Amino acid sequence: MTLERGGAASMVGKIRETSMKLEGGCYCGAVRYVAEGEPSLKAQCHCRECQYISGGSANMFLLMPPGGFHYTKGTPKTFSRSDLENAVTREFCAECGTHLTTRRPGLPAVILKVGTLDDPALFGTPQMAIYTVDKQAFHHIPDGLPAFEGLPKR
Repeated sequence: MTLERGGAASMVGKIRETSMKLEGGCYCGAVRYVAEGEPSLKAQCHCRECQYISGGSANMFLLMPPGGFHYTKGTPKTFSRSDLENAVTREFCAECGTHLTTRRPGLPAVILKVGTLDDPALFGTPQMAIYTVDKQAFHHIPDGLPAFEGLPKR
């Protein structure tokens, strides 16, 4: 989020909030995206599926508004497991394999992978850790971070 001060006389003394604009893409550059809006959640996921996708570590992600997300270059390949009910759809680069986003049925958000951001430092810190029931001994959860064995109750 950025705060801008207006220069026009009608804007003097007013502060206008603008939404966050994040840009990113895959490792090889074949797929690029823009995500605008405020993240509804910043978290780390320790589920076994994320461990497969990340190469073994917890997966850092942002929940971004779907209306503010679009691809600006290339089209990702998608994958959903046919053996699971309500399986997520994972979007990744067909050239280099970078996992960019996940779409979960019924979730009105794009699950955006932090490692694909041009500036991952914009993530800041997670607000919670989820699916810690699958956490490995080498995964780190910062002291004081709320942690849940599954998803937190709404």
